[in-house]
Amino acid sequence: MEDRYATFGEYVVHREVLDESRLDVVAQKGTWSTKPTAGEQMKDMLRCSVSRVKDVLLTWIPILSWLPKYPFRENILGDVVSGCSVGIMHLPQGMAYALLASLRPVLGLYSSLFPVLVYCVFGTSRHISVGTFAVVSIMVGSVTERLAPDSNFIVNGTNGSEIVNLTARDLYRVQVACSLTVLAGIFQILLGLVKFGFMVMYLSEPLVRGYTTASACHVCVSQLKCLFGVKPARFIGPFYLVYTVVDICRLLPQTKVPELLVSVVALSVLIVVKEINDRYRQKLPLPIPIELIVIVTATIITHFCGLNSEYSIDVVGEIPSGLKPPHAPDTTLFSQIIGDAFAIAIVGYAINISLGKTFALKHGYKVNNNQELVSLGLCNTIGGCFRCYAVASSMSRSLVQESTGCKTQIAGMVSSVIVLITVLKIGSLFEDLPKAVLSTIVIVNLRGMFKQFTDMPMLWKSNKVDLLVWLVTFISTILLNLDLGLAVSIGFSMLTIIFKTQLPRYSILGNVPGTELYLDIEAYKEAKEIPGIKIFHSSGTINFTNAEMYLESLQEKSGIDIGKLQTERKNQEAKQRREQEKQKKRERDEAKKNVCMLQRLNKNKDNQKGVVLSMADTDSDVSGKGQVNWGYRSDKVTSDSDSDSYEVVTVDSKQGEDGKQSSYRSGTHSIILDVSVTSSLDTVAVKTLKNIFRDFGDVGVTIYLAACQACVVEQMERANFFSEFVPKSCLFVSVHDAVLHIFKKLGQENNGTDLFCDTKM
Repeated sequence: MEDRYATFGEYVVHREVLDESRLDVVAQKGTWSTKPTAGEQMKDMLRCSVSRVKDVLLTWIPILSWLPKYPFRENILGDVVSGCSVGIMHLPQGMAYALLASLRPVLGLYSSLFPVLVYCVFGTSRHISVGTFAVVSIMVGSVTERLAPDSNFIVNGTNGSEIVNLTARDLYRVQVACSLTVLAGIFQILLGLVKFGFMVMYLSEPLVRGYTTASACHVCVSQLKCLFGVKPARFIGPFYLVYTVVDICRLLPQTKVPELLVSVVALSVLIVVKEINDRYRQKLPLPIPIELIVIVTATIITHFCGLNSEYSIDVVGEIPSGLKPPHAPDTTLFSQIIGDAFAIAIVGYAINISLGKTFALKHGYKVNNNQELVSLGLCNTIGGCFRCYAVASSMSRSLVQESTGCKTQIAGMVSSVIVLITVLKIGSLFEDLPKAVLSTIVIVNLRGMFKQFTDMPMLWKSNKVDLLVWLVTFISTILLNLDLGLAVSIGFSMLTIIFKTQLPRYSILGNVPGTELYLDIEAYKEAKEIPGIKIFHSSGTINFTNAEMYLESLQEKSGIDIGKLQTERKNQEAKQRREQEKQKKRERDEAKKNVCMLQRLNKNKDNQKGVVLSMADTDSDVSGKGQVNWGYRSDKVTSDSDSDSYEVVTVDSKQGEDGKQSSYRSGTHSIILDVSVTSSLDTVAVKTLKNIFRDFGDVGVTIYLAACQACVVEQMERANFFSEFVPKSCLFVSVHDAVLHIFKKLGQENNGTDLFCDTKM
């Protein structure tokens, strides 16, 4: 026997059939709780000790945990090389993305300096590069242009012409951008403090990728005016992207050929060298800093060839050297930008945490969701006071930082030093840089986002619901502005979750012979349905959204129409009552007839012989209406002919009017509800299950529950689910336990099926 079960891959289970009540006894279920009480939790929160203060500091200021243990010899070279590479990328991207935010290029350099230093102290990801980012920049730009359009700063020039006061406009836009950044940072800090980092789970990967792809289209369209040297009208509200493209197409005949030529040359060089960097990434010690090379070359050519004066090529203009003192944001603007600030806070965090978790999973460390919210909020709040605008992690810079040997956040500090040197000393050298070159840098850096269009065929094959989320997010963000597009996409994503919950898959399970496995009979050929027993399974939890559908699917899958059977039963009972009433009436009529006959007979005898029948020779009729001779009494007379009570007759095996069979007629006597995937029950679900027990019980079908989780059983107990009508003994540990119990209850061994109490796998 031991050799029989010693074969690898087999096991034997030998135990008694367990319902919920017996399980409580065998497993010794206790009522104790290991969870601390509210008072104990409060005492623990208020308890202060050296170790607790240390833990709090290490949690909120992560640099204190890793910097003292920094392995200098092992990590310093990789961090310095990575920091220099990313710092060089910060310079062109910072100035280019500042134009997306409709701000002066120097503010992009500020945003590549202060927030990076703050993140090194408070951040938990070692590889992401925080700073300017295209999507966030254009979201900021939509706000600055809305609140500070050129039309608000028109002044009268010479000869009655109207010109834009660029100095006043740029100063006010800086106020708007800084106030927006500080408010977004406050939102992020508050969300982090209340442990709201879990919110990122509602921003699915298809949603984020569809949103960033659509945002890349917004960014690209916004740069077309610099590439062609045209000045389209400014549109706001829904469909503004479409209107902008149409207006740019209308202005194409007015294209400035010199600027277009500069754009084409810069674009070609950037694309070719970027492809070389990607293709020979493993062979190159460092990626070629083509962006910096293009910027330096374009600036030198423009300066010495006089392209600005001779061909009216638009250049960056004045870049002030040095740092500005911090200033408080304009709080009067908060009421006008609160919605935009919240949208920027959510989008920036979603991008940050998605990149951070990707690198953390690859390199084997953890990223704290809530601490990331706080750290990014501090980057924006502190940075906003130093004339920075909203930041997030950049995909291109983060990939370079990770691939060039970055080990810790020291790389961010090194890149900040490079940016600081540029701001203090050499920033003014880039004043003759053509804006068209910065626009080409922006467009080329969107390559990774445009490649996300390849998600569609992949999602078509893997998950069409995710494809629908991607498409809805992309289209809504393209047609609407970025904040409305985000709101619509999140709402639609939540709807898909609701529909998935409301539309689970329902199936009937069958037994795989020789095992205790119960599988979908439609998916597995070897799964055989057990005669007389229906095992109903739902792929989702039962709640108020799908409770009615659960009941309807149960009736459909089991072939038992409760409403029809109850109607049929009522009709049968009514028919039985009518027949019994007719029978009683016939019996009463026959009894009266017999009494009358006896009376006439007795009268004739009295007249003829004068003999009176003795009372002892007759019995009085039960109804008291005469005397009856038992020899004439009908066998069909009941003992109480005037009573309205009746015996309910069991439905026979004949078919109903429509030819379908009822539960009695199909032989189904038991239904097992497999609720193994149900994690919770609300009040509607509890009432639905009670109704199932009652209604199916009325038509003679016994209901059992199998594989209830402990938390579900507790919810049932609190909802007073169990009663004399629904005993706790109807709950079983597994479907197999319920099946064996039914066989034992019916006095059957295996009922022709291959079921064993000793189960072999």
